[in-house]
Amino acid sequence: MTRNDYDVVVVGGGHNALVSAAYLARAGLSVLVLERLGRLGGAAVSTQAFAGQPARLSRYSYLVSLMPDALMADLDLDVRLVSRRTASYTPYLRDGRHGGLLVERPEGEATRASFRELTGSDDEHDAWRAFYAEVGTLAEAVAPTLLEPLPTERDVAAGVDPALWRDVVTEPLGAALRRRFRDETVRGVVATDALIGTFASLDDPSLVQNRCFLYHLVGNGTGEWRVPVGGMGAVTDALARTAASAGAELVTDAGVSAIRPGPDGAEVRWHDGTRERGVTCRRVLSGVAPWVLRILLGEEAEPGTKPSGAQLKINMLLERLPRLRSGVDPEVAFAGTLHLAQRFDQLEAAYAQAAAGGMPDVLPGEVYCHSLTDPSILGDLAGTGAHTLTYFGLHTPDTLFAEDPEAARTLAVERALASLDEHLEEPLRSCLMTDADGRPCLEAKVPQDVEADLAMPGGHIFHGHLEWPWSPGRARLETPAQRWGVATDSDVVLLCGSGARRGGAVSGIGGHNAAQAVLEEL
Repeated sequence: MTRNDYDVVVVGGGHNALVSAAYLARAGLSVLVLERLGRLGGAAVSTQAFAGQPARLSRYSYLVSLMPDALMADLDLDVRLVSRRTASYTPYLRDGRHGGLLVERPEGEATRASFRELTGSDDEHDAWRAFYAEVGTLAEAVAPTLLEPLPTERDVAAGVDPALWRDVVTEPLGAALRRRFRDETVRGVVATDALIGTFASLDDPSLVQNRCFLYHLVGNGTGEWRVPVGGMGAVTDALARTAASAGAELVTDAGVSAIRPGPDGAEVRWHDGTRERGVTCRRVLSGVAPWVLRILLGEEAEPGTKPSGAQLKINMLLERLPRLRSGVDPEVAFAGTLHLAQRFDQLEAAYAQAAAGGMPDVLPGEVYCHSLTDPSILGDLAGTGAHTLTYFGLHTPDTLFAEDPEAARTLAVERALASLDEHLEEPLRSCLMTDADGRPCLEAKVPQDVEADLAMPGGHIFHGHLEWPWSPGRARLETPAQRWGVATDSDVVLLCGSGARRGGAVSGIGGHNAAQAVLEEL
């Protein structure tokens, strides 16, 4: 710290906070970033998760889906994002026969043949292509607005086919999937983008699943999820370098305890491990969840409004990729998103079980092998046949782990691996490497771990339910913070993280928009 008063103090050192700091420091403002942990990056970090093994895993956030290319160019980020050569593979068992639905990137004849083998005709593939072509027009309409002041719902809707607007925006997504597709597997593969980090039925009238679906398909107008070379930590490391080189001060081991707004600025208090510290500033940007921010502002914690996360994350290191019963090359099947137990009916059954308080008997989830796209994360293991593997489970709300966390974690891992083992020639555990202490290289993170490690309330990876990336018709848009979707109840405190109106996922959009609002105000 070089001073006692700053233009802007950013609370939290995640990727959005670093984006804000970089933009503001480049504009000549004095900026202080305060991070509770001993390292920057929040959820977007790379970690040597297993003792004695050099592989660095993207422990929490795992792909870049929404970060605009324009933002990366603005900040001169030295990050390379790589496309996965397989979009998805969905193993299935029908009539005693193992097969798999392959979606190539880019799609070709093998994709059409795979749909035909699953469904018996080309009809579902034609419906698939038609649906995603239409969704692409919505993504193309929304993506350019994400780094601009909020558009109105009316303006966005005016550029989109009314039938598509109904299917994605005004009616529960489940209705559209039933209308457009006949096969339960095809419906489920489409549906899963609506459920990443979101605990809901596909027929939920709140439409939270629809909003999640849109966010996962809108990035850069294509919705493609890409792998950052070097792991997720490469993204935040590059952001930190950019912010620091512009003059922002980045302080770790600084857990903020209070934000005290005044009419023209605020005081921010934190503890550095030795003593309490404090500075004043003209604006505070909050990268923490809105529920946590309210506590820092002096309000009482309200358990009834606390977000609830709903994901299981299992990180693994394998000696080799397992063989699949369908006979597909594992380097094809695991190169993209491998869908497990994600038929439409399975997704709805799992949601119903979890909503009733039970661990789903058949746990839906998906698997990623980032080392097939980026071998550099393996370190010295590259070229030995070893690979990283990540499982992301759906419909595992934090309530399932509240009473007996370890027993529930063990059960969830067993059911997650069972959903994969059903399609393998060999149990996945037989492929696991061991760490320096002889333990299998497998770690499981439940929502309570995400909350404990990252201070995300309830372990909710989006800091709460996502909102539509436009302004409702009657919303107030009088101040820069309101126009950019980053306002709070205080004029001097703005949201810059996933809790901003267009936050969520690894995008930097919340950080960019908060910075633009500050630059308009100061």
